[in-house]
Amino acid sequence: MSYTAASVAKEVGGEVIGDPALLLTGFASAERAGKGDLIFAEKDAYFEAAEASGASAILASGSLTSATKVIIRVQNPRVAAAKALALFYPDPVAIPGIHPTASIDPLAKIDPLAEIGPFCAVGACVRIGARTVLMGGNHVGRDSVLGTDVRLYPNVVIYPKTQIGNRVAIHAGTVIGSDGYGYVFAAGKHLKMPQVGHVEIHDDVEIGANTAIDRGALGPTVIGAGTKIDNQVHVAHNVHIGRHCLIMGQVGFAGSTHLGDYGVIASQSGIAGHLKLGTQVTVGGKSGVMRDVADKEVVLGMPAVPDKQAKRQWIGIQKLPDMLLRIRELEKQVAELMPKA
Repeated sequence: MSYTAASVAKEVGGEVIGDPALLLTGFASAERAGKGDLIFAEKDAYFEAAEASGASAILASGSLTSATKVIIRVQNPRVAAAKALALFYPDPVAIPGIHPTASIDPLAKIDPLAEIGPFCAVGACVRIGARTVLMGGNHVGRDSVLGTDVRLYPNVVIYPKTQIGNRVAIHAGTVIGSDGYGYVFAAGKHLKMPQVGHVEIHDDVEIGANTAIDRGALGPTVIGAGTKIDNQVHVAHNVHIGRHCLIMGQVGFAGSTHLGDYGVIASQSGIAGHLKLGTQVTVGGKSGVMRDVADKEVVLGMPAVPDKQAKRQWIGIQKLPDMLLRIRELEKQVAELMPKA
């Protein structure tokens, strides 16, 4: 697929400096770019490498110009790059129809524009919207609803009563609506507390591979609109994640915790149960959150504390070896000053 520089500029909201009729055929890094490729330079320091590359055009900001490349001048090169990549490499279009190996309950309602791939199982009273794609090996439990333009990658499992909005992508091996981890101790053993809730995933959510989102114990587990969840994340029962959050790899949420809108939880962090994390909260990598976190607060560490406090602690720990040496020297000097027995 190819586009002129002018059509790319229109798509990304930019201005062409040079030949607007230049034909662009792909998008590449500076190291791999060749004739017909578009690249981006989000900082002036990267522009030199971009100009020296084999690319034909550069997405750049400011007043940068080139004698050898067409420039598509934009406000934010990284945002423009995201739009240009989607232009050159769009998601495959749904091919309407149901594969002959798929098992579809007679009470399911599947839009004629949806695509149901091989070895999928769709339960009773499921509703699947237009242009939604089940790539293969997917199980969609009874009474679930999938909106329009949903994409389930291979081997995604959707438990009963799950509600999925529009333009949601769920990557391979992920399980939505699995049993919440609820037990009560009685008569010397752990008695299972039935988990009878469901999961609600709102519009424009993307969920990475091998992630597990448990259904609520009674009410819903909720993933807010626009939130992006990385691979190997666990979201326990009755967790509410707000809108436009970023949840990175190997994060775990214990049950009934609420995260406000625009939160960022960095990799390998654990969030204890029944906590409230406000809007625009940031949790640093490998942190253990054991208390509520206020709006816009940044926390780090194990257990997580405000970022400035955590950094002071880290600096103090780094100084401990030298402090120990000084203490030993002081102890030696004190011992020499003590009267001899």
